[in-house]
Amino acid sequence: MKYEAIIYWSHEDEAFIAEVPELPGCMADGRTYRAALRAVERVAREWIATAKELGRPIPLPRGKLHYA
Repeated sequence: MKYEAIIYWSHEDEAFIAEVPELPGCMADGRTYRAALRAVERVAREWIATAKELGRPIPLPRGKLHYA
């Protein structure tokens, strides 16, 4: 996956939450960091497939963040 994923721990959900900012609403959770990443990668593929089926635009990946 070429999209940036942001993963953080949610005390409220007691799970890791993973989000793909470029794909609105694309998020998933998991009991571990890796599980959340795998889940959000699957959800991102489904997001893109659904957008294609509906003829909606698919944002281009921004790439990795660079820190100065």
